[in-house]
Order: sequence, then structure tokens, then C-alpha cells
Amino acid sequence: MNRITKKFTELKSQSRSGFIPFIVAGDPNLETTKELVLLLAESGASVIELGVPFSDPVADGVTIQAAAERALLNPISVKDILRMVAEVRAEECETPIIVFSYFNPILQFGLERFAVEAVKSGVDGILVTDLVPEEAEEFRTILTAKSMSLIMLAAPTSSDERLKKICEKASGFVYAVSRAGVTGARNETSGDAKTLVERLRKFTDLPIAVGFGISTAAQITETCKYADGAVVGSAIVAEIGRLGDSAHLVKGVREFVRKLLPEEFSADDLH
Repeated sequence: MNRITKKFTELKSQSRSGFIPFIVAGDPNLETTKELVLLLAESGASVIELGVPFSDPVADGVTIQAAAERALLNPISVKDILRMVAEVRAEECETPIIVFSYFNPILQFGLERFAVEAVKSGVDGILVTDLVPEEAEEFRTILTAKSMSLIMLAAPTSSDERLKKICEKASGFVYAVSRAGVTGARNETSGDAKTLVERLRKFTDLPIAVGFGISTAAQITETCKYADGAVVGSAIVAEIGRLGDSAHLVKGVREFVRKLLPEEFSADDLH
């Protein structure tokens, strides 16, 4: 049982859902990313999503695109990110970590090599934004052999037949996209998200987390009434961008996350 499965099993036994923050690795630099990962773990994150900056992030909105551009101002590679994760694990952090990437950086690194190095570093799974189920089998097999999870995206526009295929390839949990379009904070969550979760439940017993557009405590609370986890990305990434590369960044993000999380999502409850 890897850390992801263990965490969701624990949450289910407590009748709770998880808080899943997303940040872009290397924004504004990898040393700060390490501090932020440790901070998010201490603040009650159930799983942490670590984005690999990419030069052509077509599925991302302007906030995460800007974060990727900031990260790419410095030399950064998949190898650098995995090394940073290893440093996090050396701090005795056991919060599940997944890499969130487009396929090109992983393909360039090498699928087998990635699985080997990721396991060594302490990565628990990967979500490949543009990997469709029809092309996922080779990578899924490689990851499964290393007890790593392949998290798959499911969109509200997908047919039931396609959702079934997605669920057959997924492990760890399924990431349900709350609405069609790119990432980005929204004032309201989409009604499509709840319907999508209900549809997915017909095809899988895996936990289902909902993301894209969740940016307030009220939205987290509402999402967790029907999903096993709420993913918050753009809101946190925007705060990192607002604070900039300053001595106050980590402290500022700590305060932001503290205000973002509903009372029922205290660190004591989630760890």
C-alpha cells in the first residue's frame, strides 16, 4: 500500500475528505518549493501535487502559465525536481506527493528511468495532463511494477464509455475536472462536478478528487460533501506570485492556507 492509498484509507475511516494543494516546482526557485512542500504537509495537506513547469501548458490558465514561466527562468529539470523531493523525504515528511506533468518532459526523461528515479526520491504517483487512456498502458505497466499510482483526469464532457476506460487505467485516485476549460480560480464551483463524481462512482472504487476552480473555504466544504478530496491550485499559485521571491513568501503562504481551509480541515484532523 503506497502513501496515497494509505492516506485515502485513513480519511475514509474518519469519514473525511482530503485537501490536495498544487504548486509549481521551481516557482520562484526549488529551495523555496521545498519549504512550501514541507509547509503544506504541516498545514494539513492530504496529498501534494507538484507541477513540472512546461513551456507549452495548454491545459493551464494564465495563473499557472505565469508560474511555469517564472520557474523556467532558472535552470530546472525533472531530475532537479526529483532530487528536491528526496530532500523533502529526508526531513521525515510522509505526506503523499504526486508529480503533475505534461507527457513531453517525462518522455524526454525516459518512462522507465522516471519510474525508477521517482520511487527512489519518494514520489508516490504521477498525473500526466495530456496522456489519454488509449495511450497509457505502457506507462501504467511501468508504474505499477514500481507501486506508483497513475492518476487519470476525467472531464464532465466525457461519455460513460470513456469514463470507464479512464477508470480502468487509473490508480491511487481519479482527478475529476470540475468544468470544461483550463485551470483557474472561480467564484463558484460547477454543478457538473457533482454529476461527474456520481458518474465515475459507477466505474471505480478509487477515491475521486475534484479540481479546477476551487479557491475558497466554502468551495472546499461544498466539494467535500460529495468527493473524496478537493484540489486547490491556482489560488495558492496566485498567492505565491503575488508575494514574489521574498523573505515573507513562505510565511505568507502559511497564512493564506490557514485562512483558506475550513475549520474541519485542521492539521490535527488530517494527520
